[in-house]
Order: sequence, then structure tokens, then C-alpha cells
Amino acid sequence: MQDIPDGSVDLTVTSPPYDNLRTYNGNNEQWGEHVWRAVIADLYRLTADGGVVVWVVADATIKGSETGTSFKQALWAMECGFRLHDTMIYGKSTYMPLTHNRYEQSFEYMFVFSKRRPNAFNPIMVDCETRGTFRNRKMHKSGIDPKSASRKREEVTKVNARKQSPNIFFYNVGKNARTLHTAPFPIQLATDHILSWSNPGDTVLDPFLGSGTTGVAAANTGRKFIGIEMDPDYFAIASKRIADNPTRQWIN
Repeated sequence: MQDIPDGSVDLTVTSPPYDNLRTYNGNNEQWGEHVWRAVIADLYRLTADGGVVVWVVADATIKGSETGTSFKQALWAMECGFRLHDTMIYGKSTYMPLTHNRYEQSFEYMFVFSKRRPNAFNPIMVDCETRGTFRNRKMHKSGIDPKSASRKREEVTKVNARKQSPNIFFYNVGKNARTLHTAPFPIQLATDHILSWSNPGDTVLDPFLGSGTTGVAAANTGRKFIGIEMDPDYFAIASKRIADNPTRQWIN
């Protein structure tokens, strides 16, 4: 990361190791608070003004208590200068049932950090359940016309067919592209964030490349891509996936 020029990355989409939930070929032994603090601080340096970092993370449960590491990382990012633009949720439509005295863990955080106001926002749109219906803006839904209403209108309005998605994204777990990596996140997750927070031709970074999912999504959407991975086996997997992607665009 130190070789990446200041302010040269428009978007980072990444998922760092979660406490010690997985070994990642033994590399997780080198992961600790001093490392994620350094990574987040350097991400602020290399992120362009108006750039965004999507940080997908969860917490381990140790002796009956969640570690709270995810919150520590979010607060540290803010200390480094980032804005906590949005706290999004990666909801898992399918999850592994366990036996314990708490509800099943079926989500991860997707912290959206921004360096000033985001330059790009291309919201994912969803259908309105009440599309096509009519509403009188003058009348309160209770039938009372409150004097304190901030908007008083005589006209009747029609509900649009589409609206912006809420900030909880649901994906099926276990239907990812098959790789030798132990924890790839869904390619649709990476694609949705790349489309949302960047524009074609922008530079996307993943400093924890893993199996290369972010790289494939960046290639599919016409973005430049930088990936960093310390494990040579994972790097080989990621390089092959990106190289084999028929829609890739090599940019020198």
C-alpha cells in the first residue's frame, strides 16, 4: 500500500480478517490491532477526495461476548479523518444454524467510510410495493390535517414505481464462485458497491485480495483495479480468476 500514490484510489471494497475466526493459511497470526490501524490510516492517505472505503467486517464471539472489534475499527477510521457515511448490513439469506443461547448470526457490517462527500452515488433501485397508488399530501394518514405539517399540498400524488434500496443488502451464502479460498464474499456484493460508489474508469482497490472477487467485479464494470495479497497461493487464485474473466479490461 505504501507504493500507491496519495489520493489515487476512488473506491476500496475489502473484507479484512475477522479477529481469529479463520487461519488464512496461517497468515492470520500476523493480523492484530496494530495492523488494521496502519491499514486504515494508509487507506485514508491513498483515497482521493470524495473517495469511499467499503469495509466488510464481523466480530468473533469469545467466552460468550462479541469482541466489538468492528466498532473499534469504525471509530479508528473516523479518527483518521474518514466520515462514517453509512453503516450498512450484509444480510445472509442462508446461514449455518448453531447451538447456543443467542439468535443465529446472519449478518455482517458494511461500513461505508468517505473522504469528504462521496463523488459518486449511483443508487440501486427497487420496486415500490405501493407503486401506482395515489396519495393526498394535504391530509394526514389519520384523516386529520395537522397544522404543524411541514408540507401542505392540495394535489394528489402518485407513488413512483421505483425507489432507492434500503441499506440492508441480502445475499445467499454458499453460492459463490468455487475457489480454494475459505471465505470469498458474494461477487454481487462487490458489484453492488462498485456500481454504487464509483464510476466507469475509476480505480478500485482491495488490500486483502483473497480469491479476487473485488477484482473480477471491477473488471466486469469497467473499473481499473489494484489488488494486494500477502499469501502467494491466494494471489495465484485471484490472478487466474481475473485473467480468465472474459470481460476484463487490462489498463496499463
